[in-house]
Amino acid sequence: MDIVINESLKAYIDPLTPEEHAALEASLLAEGCRDALILWGDVLVDGHNRYGICKQHGLPFQTVQNKRFKTLDDVHLWMIDQHLGRRSVSDFQRGVLALRKREILAERRARAEAERAAQADAEAAAANAEAAGEAGDAPPWSDDATFKAPPLDSRQALAKAARLSNSQVGMIETIHKQAAPEVVAAVKSGAISINAAAAVATLPEDEQRAAALAGGAELKQAAKRVRESKRKPREAKPEVEIEEEASPAKFVANADESEELQALRQRVAELSAENEALRLEVVGLRVALGRD
Repeated sequence: MDIVINESLKAYIDPLTPEEHAALEASLLAEGCRDALILWGDVLVDGHNRYGICKQHGLPFQTVQNKRFKTLDDVHLWMIDQHLGRRSVSDFQRGVLALRKREILAERRARAEAERAAQADAEAAAANAEAAGEAGDAPPWSDDATFKAPPLDSRQALAKAARLSNSQVGMIETIHKQAAPEVVAAVKSGAISINAAAAVATLPEDEQRAAALAGGAELKQAAKRVRESKRKPREAKPEVEIEEEASPAKFVANADESEELQALRQRVAELSAENEALRLEVVGLRVALGRD
């Protein structure tokens, strides 16, 4: 059988880095191709890198058909699930794959509902015409296990599927929707973090591109500027005037001072008043003694 390479399927998952490809090549040369390549008919679904290396070095390999595939969506969902379970996939890649899965499932359900509604209308019309047998068949994948998978319609569900936190999923969604291609490339390469890329993605696209072209350091500085611009300036803290019963003396205290500090200040004021009273008493005694 001649294996067919579908370029869209080959590019559906991010390619290996040169280091990862070299490690895979060394492993295949040392141990051979132990895992079978997955086919859908004559189309290669999984094992593009192994297939290329085996062909290059004349290494034998096995293939296996996945008979559950009925549509290209089935193939995409299977590829996504396979890569979500691999430890070598980065957090960003897992988040993007989970978002793709959500989109496919949502489109599939919408299409199924439309087809079922059309089928119900056709069956009703056929029944009225006493020709129920002319009604169309149900969608070929309506009973498929993948279609019955729960929808990823919440951030929590996405986070669980991708093994990420809710906040990480939110940032990856921002990058997925708003980031310029150059920023996406930077986060994929590890030049900047998901957090920084999500901040930069809120800038106008031309500013994103300019920062990306300037390099990782400028991207980080751009992210820092975005974060700082979103911080609210500190409000002036109100001053509270506290009157002392023991003395006409007053002092001003900051509203957020601790109760302990305020108590100490009050005690100091009381002692100062007592000291002033004693001083006046001593002066009075000296005057009395002088008269005697």
